[in-house]
Amino acid sequence: MPRNYEIAELKRLDVAHHLPAQQDYKLIEDMGGSRIVTHAEGCYIHDGDGNRILDGMAGLWCVNVGYGRDELVEVAAEQMRELPFYNTFFKTVTPPTVLLAQKIAQHTGGKLQHVFFNASGSEANDTVFRMVRHYWKLKGEPKRTVFISRWNAYHGSTVAGVSLGGMKAMHAQGDLPVPGVEHVRQPYWFGEGFGQDPVQFGKDCAAAIEERILAVGPENVAAFIGEPVQGAGGVIIPPPGYWQEVEAICRKYGILLVADEVICGFGRTGQWFGHQTYGFTPDLVPMAKGLSSGYLPISATAVSSDIVEVLKTGGDFVHGFTYSGHPVAAAVALANIGIIEREGLVERTREDTGPYLARALTRLLAHELVGEVRSIGLLGAVEIVSKKGTNQRWLGAEGNAGPVVRDLCIKNGLMVRGIRDTIVMCPPLIISHQQIDDMVDIIGKSLDEALPVLRAL
Repeated sequence: MPRNYEIAELKRLDVAHHLPAQQDYKLIEDMGGSRIVTHAEGCYIHDGDGNRILDGMAGLWCVNVGYGRDELVEVAAEQMRELPFYNTFFKTVTPPTVLLAQKIAQHTGGKLQHVFFNASGSEANDTVFRMVRHYWKLKGEPKRTVFISRWNAYHGSTVAGVSLGGMKAMHAQGDLPVPGVEHVRQPYWFGEGFGQDPVQFGKDCAAAIEERILAVGPENVAAFIGEPVQGAGGVIIPPPGYWQEVEAICRKYGILLVADEVICGFGRTGQWFGHQTYGFTPDLVPMAKGLSSGYLPISATAVSSDIVEVLKTGGDFVHGFTYSGHPVAAAVALANIGIIEREGLVERTREDTGPYLARALTRLLAHELVGEVRSIGLLGAVEIVSKKGTNQRWLGAEGNAGPVVRDLCIKNGLMVRGIRDTIVMCPPLIISHQQIDDMVDIIGKSLDEALPVLRAL
């Protein structure tokens, strides 16, 4: 777009016409408009007020290869010139879509050899919702409609996505969840298992899934869905052995296992997918974000061959979207995966920058506001407490300590996310050691500045 715009005018127009995602519109109005992000390069974003900000959130958990990748721009332009759009409804498909499906299947491996494309992670989970129920009906078990998920899980913002998720504030808007979704406890050791043996706590959390299966009736349960690491829930890293217990329970009762890899996929945890990091085998894998590094909207759902064989017996699967398998988005995603492969970003995350982040975060443990730091790959979290050695929150600010520290981090030049009383981070996979140090130093400085603010609340 032309660069001769006035930032003040854009902010005025933002308030007058634009409704941003997941926002308090009155707050945006009181602020005089949203922050106008104008350009970016590498691991940094720039706003219209002249600030250069280290992007500790990779956009929104997605810009894995960093900003300013001309190769992706050129691929998009070339594909637009050749074929900007065609659908997959009319027994048709475009070359990039087929090649991307093949590439994803190479990295998921095993029986996960088939891919259904969408434009967002929410749509990928909608696909899971409909496909799983359709599968069981074709199998002759139409009563198997119930999904089991976890409280505080996030699986998208569509009706099905919010229902599958376990965020009560989202449920309250729209009278959700829809019938047929059950929720159980999350494996959040610091928040809900503090003082307990972590491995036993993980087993107890997995056992809650089995208890709910038995309460609902195994013959009624279709699937369990979970993120390998709960991202938007607060970078909740499950205790060792949790996922093996979950998988064993799913197999015991013959229910499908869904690994929501929208955040964890494409190198984030140090393997191509989070389920590979944790050593379990799902039946369906919704994915998005890092698939194209956010350069264009695209998502996918990988489906096991066993499920596809059953789907083949049912005629048309009447599900899909205009932009399912969009050729330009597919071409960019394919090139993005090529960058990740060529630059060894998965291996780098696993062997170098992920361990470096883990070590760097330990510097914050001495701070009186920090109760725990945790990370896996390039996903990290810092827990904010009122009393060292406990998981006690600030009574006057419970749930608000994270946003207080987040705002100070942004002021100090770092974009992170505040989720209740936790600071979370998810930087681009290209981040350097120096940038990791800068990120941790800014969090430390912001914690110092937050202390008097929290005391005053």
